[in-house]
Amino acid sequence: MIWPAASWAQTAPEDQSDIVILGRGLDLPPGTPAYGSTVIDRDRLTNDASGRVEDVLSDVAGFQQFRRADSRSANPSAQGATLRALGGNASSRTLVLLDGVPVADPFFGYIPFNALATDRLAAIRVTRGGGSGPFGAGAVAGTIELVSADRGDLPPVAGEAFYGSRGSESVSASVSPTLGRGFVSVSGRFERGDGFQTTPADQRVAASVPARYRDWSVGVRAVVPVGGDAELQVRGLVFDDNRTLRFRGADSNSEGEDSSVRLVSHGRWQVDALAYLQARNFSNKVVSATSFKLTLDQRNTPSTGVGGKIELRPPVGRDHVLRIGGDVRLAGGALFEDAYNAAGLVTARRNAGGRTNVAGLFVEDDWTIGRLVLTGGARVDRWSIAGGFFHERDASGAPTVTNAFPGRQGTEATGRGGLLFHAANWADLRMAAYTGFRLPTLNELYRPFVVFPVTTQANAGLSPERLRGIEGGVDLKPVPGLTLGLTAFYNRLGGAIANVTIGPNLRRRDNVRAIVAKGVEASLAWRRGAVSLSASYAFSDSRVLAPGTPLDGLAPAQSPRHAASVTLAWSPKSGRLLSLTARYVGDQYEDDLQTNVLPAASVLDAVARWPITARVAVIARAENLFDASVVTRNQAGSVDLGTPRTLWIGIRFGE
Repeated sequence: MIWPAASWAQTAPEDQSDIVILGRGLDLPPGTPAYGSTVIDRDRLTNDASGRVEDVLSDVAGFQQFRRADSRSANPSAQGATLRALGGNASSRTLVLLDGVPVADPFFGYIPFNALATDRLAAIRVTRGGGSGPFGAGAVAGTIELVSADRGDLPPVAGEAFYGSRGSESVSASVSPTLGRGFVSVSGRFERGDGFQTTPADQRVAASVPARYRDWSVGVRAVVPVGGDAELQVRGLVFDDNRTLRFRGADSNSEGEDSSVRLVSHGRWQVDALAYLQARNFSNKVVSATSFKLTLDQRNTPSTGVGGKIELRPPVGRDHVLRIGGDVRLAGGALFEDAYNAAGLVTARRNAGGRTNVAGLFVEDDWTIGRLVLTGGARVDRWSIAGGFFHERDASGAPTVTNAFPGRQGTEATGRGGLLFHAANWADLRMAAYTGFRLPTLNELYRPFVVFPVTTQANAGLSPERLRGIEGGVDLKPVPGLTLGLTAFYNRLGGAIANVTIGPNLRRRDNVRAIVAKGVEASLAWRRGAVSLSASYAFSDSRVLAPGTPLDGLAPAQSPRHAASVTLAWSPKSGRLLSLTARYVGDQYEDDLQTNVLPAASVLDAVARWPITARVAVIARAENLFDASVVTRNQAGSVDLGTPRTLWIGIRFGE
């Protein structure tokens, strides 16, 4: 289910009370609920019909990727994450962390969702709005914090295997032995599918093929106590992801090797320190929608992300939780691509890239005064964009374009503040205000791209986006087992980066004056015995401010006004489960000028779990049970469709 963040505590299951909780960070500060956080628990993560993190995140209405397709049929570079309809392009405006480490691709800014297996996670906390804590730069639409499964969540041996429609297969397994006072967990996941036709039947041609996919990932995580109050957490991840979209030969690949080390101390002076390294690559082939031949081979996009943080919590009295620290993120990468003519000959070879750096200091304090909790924080960040270039050569190797872009740097001061008032044992009132900023990604600065027939140009002169926002809300528990939440918000993203139409089938990334989003978010969580109900709704009135241009007053691309999700489940103590999840997303526009609409869509998913023994269960899943048509792309009537009805049957052991 989804719950307010305050309901998530680091406690062991009742039947495992002898197990020490290892593998998490420091406790949440008491002012966290002032920012309207929501938690998705492990039971919900591991029992969704698709088994995919991005679909479970849709339980939080207002969460969206640039396109409606999931990580089986979307181009990986389109899988940015955002909240509150602050859309307009495919980069993540939401900061996504795994055990405190940023996971976005250092070049593109997209999230490698296929590498984030749900069975490796304990919970997800989603906080809408700007942030100023660790790695706060970039969190202009919110923060999504993924927490790895700890010793209390992980059976010694576990796994599952599913077979589904259109030859789909999904297999995962983990081994998590206790080693001394710590533990290690080794897990792997493999999935493939023959795919579905994303192209409607009346638009298919001989070159149209199903959206085949094949991906795998292997993760290793070790947690070792150090002394009496500290622990060392080491994590490694390797993944590979292959997809085909629309036409034969339109293949993409993304791969990565990530590692991190983290020291967490719960002593008198609490410490959370980490360092990480990302090595990523991406390739993509663009096939013409008229000649059905290769027109662009984006053959190599290597990138590297390096960073770290330290957070200290000095002992300042029982009424205060003071956090001070700093963090740094370095990203660098380059693209190598070849353009082809209709005869299959190379016409141009391009190479572009650069570096971005952000280093910041932060301080934040939560002060408890009886029933009132005041929270506030500030950041100062120094950023730079350097080494930018774009080179193009013709087929003979002669240079035709040689651009070297001047470096830039700047300083940003941001902050946030909030209050949480426990008005009664069943009612909490909260308010918050915040500012934030996001640097443009290397992709936005230097990489043009094609979604045939539309070309979108890069823009090396892009400025950072800057957020100002305010919100207020109430959380109610009027009767046992029932929690209600309501939030009203106003966010203004100045200098928002959008894909702006500048000619027929031609767009360019540009800073518009602002995107203003205001709206309401509502949530419900209820449980009575074996029956539970959770629901979420978001209304977002999002508009572009661009005086003197055709964009002024229009909704940002890919930004629906309405989104909702409801899950009804029956889960008795016997381990059986029956659940239904309905999701709705309203109309949204493909482009900045609102010429192509993506109609509203509703889908219904179902899951049934039936234990055979205490540790083995048979599971049946159904995605899009009524086979609703979900339009994920509409370029002047050329349409892509999302996942049709998909049925799965499988077995799970080790629970």
